[in-house]
Amino acid sequence: MKNAVLYLTTVLIWGSTWLAIEFQLGEVNEVVSLFYRFSIAAACMWAFVVVKKLPMRFSLVDHGYFMLLALGNFGLNYLFLYWAQGYLTSAMASIAFSLLLVFNILNTKLFFKKPIAKRIYFGAGIGVLGIVSLFWHDLKTFDLENGALVGLLLALVGTVCASLGNMVSVRNSNAQIGVLQGNAWGMLYSGLLLGLYVLISGESFVVHAQSSYWLSLGYLAIFGTVIAFACYFHLLKGIGPEKASYVIVLFPFVAVTLSTLFEGFEWQSHTFLGFSLVLIGNALVLTPIERIKAHFHPLSPVAR
Repeated sequence: MKNAVLYLTTVLIWGSTWLAIEFQLGEVNEVVSLFYRFSIAAACMWAFVVVKKLPMRFSLVDHGYFMLLALGNFGLNYLFLYWAQGYLTSAMASIAFSLLLVFNILNTKLFFKKPIAKRIYFGAGIGVLGIVSLFWHDLKTFDLENGALVGLLLALVGTVCASLGNMVSVRNSNAQIGVLQGNAWGMLYSGLLLGLYVLISGESFVVHAQSSYWLSLGYLAIFGTVIAFACYFHLLKGIGPEKASYVIVLFPFVAVTLSTLFEGFEWQSHTFLGFSLVLIGNALVLTPIERIKAHFHPLSPVAR
C-alpha cells in the first residue's frame, strides 16, 4: 500500500507539473522563474538534510559533479523545456520528454559500458516513430520557423540534458554519495548559477506577478521538485529502478488529460497513433522479454 501511494503521488504530481509550467510563462523571464523554483526547493532540501543530520562534506571533485548535476537535472533541462512550452501544449512537451527513457539507456551504454538488449533498440525505434507521427504535419515541411518544430527540438534538447544529469547522478551514487545530499547540493548550485546568470544578463527579479504565477511556482517547487523527487527516490529503494521508471511512461496520461481539459488540446488520428507508439515503445524498453514470455507461458519459472 505504501509503494502504491508513493507511485500514484509521483505520477499525479509529475504529470500535472507540465500544466503548472504554463502559468510560469510570459510575465516573468524563464531563468528568473527557475531561480525562484530551485531556490525554494534548495531551502527545503537543506532544511531536511540539516534536521536529519546527514553528512554534507565532500571533495572538490564531487562538488564539480554537483555543479554538472545542477546544470543537467536542475538547470538547462528545465530551461529548454520551459522554452519548449512556449511553442507546445503541455501534453506534447510531456510526450516528447518521455523519450528520456531511451536517452538514459543509450547514455548508460556510452558512459558505463552497459550492454543494450535488442528489445531496447526496437522500443526506441517505435518511440521515435511515435514522435514523428505526433509532429508529422510540422516535420514534413521542415521549416525551422515553424513553432511546433522549434518546440519539439527544444524539448528534445532539454530531455538530453536531463539524461546527462541522470548519468551524473549515477556516478554520484557509484561514489557512495547519498541521493538526498547530492540533490541538496545540486539544487543549491542551480539556484546560485541561475541567480548569477540573471544578474549578468540584466534581467530583473520580478516580484509583482499574478497570483496564478506564484501559486504555480509554489506547486512546482514544493510538490513538483521536493515531494515528487522524495517519493520517487523512496520508490527506487522499495521496488527498484525498473518498476519505478514506469512513472515516466504513465505521467503523460495525466499531462494529456489535463491539457485536453484546460488547454483545449485537440485529438486527431495522428495524435492517437503517435501517443500510442510512444507509450508502447517506452513500455518495451522497460519490460524484459522474459516477463513478456511469462504472460504466454504461465508455468514458466518467471510466471511462478
